[in-house]
Amino acid sequence: MQDLLKNIVQALVDNPEQIKITTVEGKHSIILELKVAKEDIGKVIGKQGRTAHAVRTILGAASAKIKKRTTLEIID
Repeated sequence: MQDLLKNIVQALVDNPEQIKITTVEGKHSIILELKVAKEDIGKVIGKQGRTAHAVRTILGAASAKIKKRTTLEIID
């Protein structure tokens, strides 16, 4: 999951070297905490959160294959 998220976000941001992803894995869930540069936050969230919603949808579909629920948290 972490690699999938990193690949998606790298394509969106101007500073891909500042991407930090922390994974907290539970029994039935995975929480991915995403931190990017201040100027790239808007690109990751998108207008009215559309980009973030699309990324969460992709992660949800991929995590269904491993029978876990994935949550994406974008940290300022």
